[in-house]
Amino acid sequence: QFLLLVIVTVVSWYSLKVFFPDAPRQRVMGLFGCTHKTVSVGVPLINAMYDGNSNVGLYTLPLLVWHPLQLVFGSLLVPHLYDFVQRENKRLGRVDEKQLDDDDAASQYSWFY
Repeated sequence: QFLLLVIVTVVSWYSLKVFFPDAPRQRVMGLFGCTHKTVSVGVPLINAMYDGNSNVGLYTLPLLVWHPLQLVFGSLLVPHLYDFVQRENKRLGRVDEKQLDDDDAASQYSWFY
């Protein structure tokens, strides 16, 4: 399953490069959106498909292994993806987007302070 996750991640990453060549944050978001599927979606789907089947527990087992594997693999990728976004923003001549987001959020809620 780990090899399958790596293959899906690599294919997603290069596919997203085609769709978002100048949007590094969208590529990172898309990477996690393409490869991470949750137990909350999978278990009800499996239960609906195999309603009344006595082996439904066995059918959910791969999903219960897959989800933690996604979390661990994604956690290992986060520092590298953060560096990628910073490098791409610098290459594209953009200012730090996090600072812009913080400034926008602060001005948006300035009436609250």
